[in-house]
Amino acid sequence: MQLPPGMNTCKEGLVCKLTKSLYGLKQASRQWFEKLSSYLISVKYSQSKSDHSLFTKRTATGFTALLVYVDDIVLTGNSMEEINHIKELSHKKFRIKDLGELKYFLGLEVARSKEGIHLCQRKYALDILEETGMQGCKPSSTPFLRDTSTLYKEDNYLANPESYRRLIGKLLYLTNTRPDLCFTVNLLSQSMQSPTHYHYQAIQHILRYIKSSPSEGLFFAANSPKQLKAFSDSDWPTCPNTRRSTTGFCVFLGSSLISWKSKKQKTVSRSSTKAEYRALAATVCEIQWLHYLLQDFQIEEVGVPILYYDNRSARHIAHN
Repeated sequence: MQLPPGMNTCKEGLVCKLTKSLYGLKQASRQWFEKLSSYLISVKYSQSKSDHSLFTKRTATGFTALLVYVDDIVLTGNSMEEINHIKELSHKKFRIKDLGELKYFLGLEVARSKEGIHLCQRKYALDILEETGMQGCKPSSTPFLRDTSTLYKEDNYLANPESYRRLIGKLLYLTNTRPDLCFTVNLLSQSMQSPTHYHYQAIQHILRYIKSSPSEGLFFAANSPKQLKAFSDSDWPTCPNTRRSTTGFCVFLGSSLISWKSKKQKTVSRSSTKAEYRALAATVCEIQWLHYLLQDFQIEEVGVPILYYDNRSARHIAHN
């Protein structure tokens, strides 16, 4: 640790105590968010309890919402007067840069039409293919290999696993708009410590699948009914090393997919019923969180959320 240039007033071996945060410090991002959130609260915005990066404001004439990711902000609402007002206030306070209508945000491409909103990561997916030299590869119609037994072999390790880990990180981010990759990437991410050439071959198969549909993404229909509908499932126990099961669920708002997950369960389930019940519990928690989030957006749900699953024993346990 040393003093910056121009600070020559202190004796050698001493440092100065900061009176404010500096860019680059490990506490800087937290200090910035505290400053931004306290400012938004001071101008009558409410911080969501479901997502602390979401701020909303209700007035007699409209509704406005801000979604914050570090220093990138998405602003939306049904009152242009309030939107322009918060822009002016924020510019005076922080000197913001207005990029206009939302089309690109953190690698997500946004396309709006009368039918609804389409989200994809086409450029991000093509950048991954270019980085790995797979632009000219033969496309695949499925995201994974038929035989997964080779993934559990303890030989033929990669000499340099860094490229594998970097690719897994990129693919994990791609699952923000590609739920069809969720299970595959989740499975391969469990071998970050000691990946083998078999794992890398599986990644190459995923890249071939991405090549077949780089523009694939999510579509949120404008006329979709506002009712939550979820599907829950679990295997038992697929992993031969840990004997733990994998939870999978997806939640729809009407016809629009808004949440999904594929994750290995934390404990070993001694029966398929227990594995299914744990997946069921995780799905219910997600539905409840989405219910609170929809309340923050002032979206009134139609009817009671519907949950589909295929295990009768788990159904009886849940009923009791």
